[in-house]
Amino acid sequence: MTLALGIARGARSGILHQVTRPGQAGAIWQRQREAVLAAWIDGLAPESLPQVRCYCTTMRARDVAQRACEMAHLSAGPARAMFCDDIGALAALFGQVMGSAALHLRLEVVRDDACCKFHLDHVPARLLCSYRGMGTEYGLLRAQGDPQPVWRMGTGDVGIFRGALWTGEERSGVVHRSPPIAGWGVTRLLLVLDVLAGGQSGA
Repeated sequence: MTLALGIARGARSGILHQVTRPGQAGAIWQRQREAVLAAWIDGLAPESLPQVRCYCTTMRARDVAQRACEMAHLSAGPARAMFCDDIGALAALFGQVMGSAALHLRLEVVRDDACCKFHLDHVPARLLCSYRGMGTEYGLLRAQGDPQPVWRMGTGDVGIFRGALWTGEERSGVVHRSPPIAGWGVTRLLLVLDVLAGGQSGA
């Protein structure tokens, strides 16, 4: 089995479709955070950040985000609407790329070194977006030790990485991790979307 080692990067959302191309283990949409949205998220107290884990369809992702904000007692307003709209749009885009409407959605507050070891997820593919705090780190798989060099996604960037259950002849040669933040006083807000096994079109 051959290794897919490519990482496509670009400033337009269409770059994410490159993850399905031969030789591509991941794709990253490098984007600027909206100022209103960034100020709102960064200004929230860590204990007020929305959190949720659930299975849903791409069409329900925005409603799930909306409910998470309501459960966190976040007041309605333009920034909150922008946040929920973005999650809904990313879920729809991920579904288009992967040819699946069934997702597992996780909106997670990270304050420690959770998932700080480089790994390959046990899913067909995973979308990652850090709305607050440092982005996901990634690099090429090595026989021993961590990747060298290590790259880091920007805050607000969107990445799709192939997982261990990706179908086809290629195995992903790109691993990733959450950046170590313990003791730094940093809080991350991470969106994770997983495509469910059997709902992927393949390489």
